[in-house]
Amino acid sequence: MKVADLYIRVSTDEQADKGYSQRDQEERLRKHCSSLNITIDKIIYEDHSAKTFERPEWKKYLFSIRKGRGSRQNKFLFFTKWDRFSRNTSEAYQMISNLNKLCITPQAIEQPLDLRVPENKLLLAIYLSTPEVENDRRALNVTYGMRRAIKEGRMMGIAPYGYINRCTQDGRKYVAVKEPEATNMIWAFKQVAKGHLPTAVILKEMNRREGRKLTKNSFMDGLRNIAYCGKLFLKAYNDEEEKIVEGKHEALISEELFMKVQRVLHRKSNKDAFLPAGRIINEERYPLRGLLLCPQCNKTLTASSAKGRSKHYYYYHCTTSCGFRHNSEIVNDLFVEELSKFRFSIGAEKILKTILEQNFSIVSNGLNDERKVLQNKLNAIEGRIDKARDMYLEDKLDEEDFKRIKMKYKVEIEDINFKLNSLKNSGHTDDIEKKMTQALNAIVNISERYNNASTIDKRAIVGLIYPEKLTFDGEYFQTTKINSLADNIALINKELGSKKNRQRSEKTSNVGLVTSTSVSSNTFIDDLIRLSQIKNELHPHILSNKFF
Repeated sequence: MKVADLYIRVSTDEQADKGYSQRDQEERLRKHCSSLNITIDKIIYEDHSAKTFERPEWKKYLFSIRKGRGSRQNKFLFFTKWDRFSRNTSEAYQMISNLNKLCITPQAIEQPLDLRVPENKLLLAIYLSTPEVENDRRALNVTYGMRRAIKEGRMMGIAPYGYINRCTQDGRKYVAVKEPEATNMIWAFKQVAKGHLPTAVILKEMNRREGRKLTKNSFMDGLRNIAYCGKLFLKAYNDEEEKIVEGKHEALISEELFMKVQRVLHRKSNKDAFLPAGRIINEERYPLRGLLLCPQCNKTLTASSAKGRSKHYYYYHCTTSCGFRHNSEIVNDLFVEELSKFRFSIGAEKILKTILEQNFSIVSNGLNDERKVLQNKLNAIEGRIDKARDMYLEDKLDEEDFKRIKMKYKVEIEDINFKLNSLKNSGHTDDIEKKMTQALNAIVNISERYNNASTIDKRAIVGLIYPEKLTFDGEYFQTTKINSLADNIALINKELGSKKNRQRSEKTSNVGLVTSTSVSSNTFIDDLIRLSQIKNELHPHILSNKFF
């Protein structure tokens, strides 16, 4: 008695739901077995692609056949056409061989072949390769169509966080802004661009807001997605080079803000650009945890509590055998006192504002010259790329060398374009006086602001003033660098005009500069603005309204 298993496969849920393919296949297979008086054993329903044999039901079927090897009998495996069996020629030949070893003969009832006849193997090759060719052609057409759509500015696939896929009444698809996710993403870009906090902390704060939550990987992918500034990235394909095209969707952020975020992400490589290293914790007793160095072994100080007879005691301490530790409350109070050296007097504020206005005027006068230099450099680089392209077309340059040259200059071009955009925005002087006043007012009493801030904001303030970790010897703080913002404020308060020849490495009762570090004065206003941006918008549930 002849026995056969029936294999019924569809490739999409839509086909399976409608049933026209599965029901039709089963009906024809049953009719074929009935006409030949073949007994039906198993019926396998598959809803998966035939590109590979990594299909759930097919794997179960093979497992059951191998498991019942002791009671093996010759049987047929019927399917309607060979494209139901496979759309991959090489894997199909391998699977036919494996089935034959298991005493199973695969056969398509509408394309029957007796493989014992050598000439029929030519027909088998045609039957198997035709579906594969159709798949490859379909995939190629889809690729061409998607690339054409991207070139026209249409975003393909699922819309990123902050956007949503929509469809007009006439069936045209488009991407629209979705709230509140769009506002959340704009906020996240602005926070990352400031460089105050690690991206993990910003993600945690963003997920507390209304809207869909994001994972860490999705958040990092979003920060690098150029679609948020209204552009689309077209990947290189065959002879086409990769390029950026203008999108038809609404931009959430400016190109300048996007480039700032890319520079921050690239520069810090999981380490904050302005914040010294150290794991952030929510314990308010230890705002300086990870930001202080041991004076004996130069290792980073951690923090923890120790239980006494009647209460707990809290310390900053070293984890090595040197045994250094100090009461955290005393250290915190000393640091607040240390910050008081940057307190503004009314006279100092006026002097500093005058210096900033004069400095900005000088810098603004040189912006045009700097733009010309950068533009000339950009034109020279583009000229070199054009020359290399001509040499490549004339077979005077290898393809690998040409790609290497393009990649080398690609980074330089992006850097120059970012600088040109920054200079363009720096040329606006309409509200510079207002911005200076706002920035100076934000740091009039930095020690009080630090005292009233949350743990995260305290660490951001520390990172802006001290780019490197502080060494605490139990009484004083020392560091090898101090930000130009704090440096200039301290010098003004010490009446620098009458003492400018004095050695700046002199140790004071406060922070001592082990080595003097000078920062260009044209970044001073940026430092002021950064510090003024540490607002309660990051932690509205923690900070009081009077903090800023």
